[in-house]
Order: sequence, then C-alpha cells, then structure tokens
Amino acid sequence: MEQKSVMRQQLNEEVMEVEAKQKRRIRVRLLPIWLRLLIVMGLIFFAVLSGALLGYSVIGGGHATDVFQKSTWTHIIDIVNKDA
Repeated sequence: MEQKSVMRQQLNEEVMEVEAKQKRRIRVRLLPIWLRLLIVMGLIFFAVLSGALLGYSVIGGGHATDVFQKSTWTHIIDIVNKDA
C-alpha cells in the first residue's frame, strides 16, 4: 500500500514538472539582434551628423552645408594639430 502511494506521489511530481515546463513562456523577438544593431548604428550616425551640422552652423556661425566639405575638416584638423 505504501509503495503505491509513493509511486503516485512521484507520478504527481513528474506531471507537475511537465505542466510547469509547458507553461513557460517562449520569447519571440520582434526585432532580431542584427536589426537592433543596425538601428543603433544608424541612430549614432544620425546623431553625429546632426551634431556636427548644428555645432558648425549655430555655435560656429558658419553655413550649415559647409560642414560636409572636405576643406572644412582639413582646416579643423590643422587647427587641432597646430604646434604651440
């Protein structure tokens, strides 16, 4: 008699474990990781460009489109690397 009750208890525990595993929620990603990385890199690129544009035109007093010219950046690099 005791052996049957022990077996029933073990069976109930196994059933409960199976039910718990079935109730676990499977996570489905709406955006894959590679797409998240691309979005973050795009946002960083946009932030750098808009920061340079606003910084050069508002703070620097230059024309907004001049920030995209090569001569502007060579001038900035020359100022930074200038010997004291």
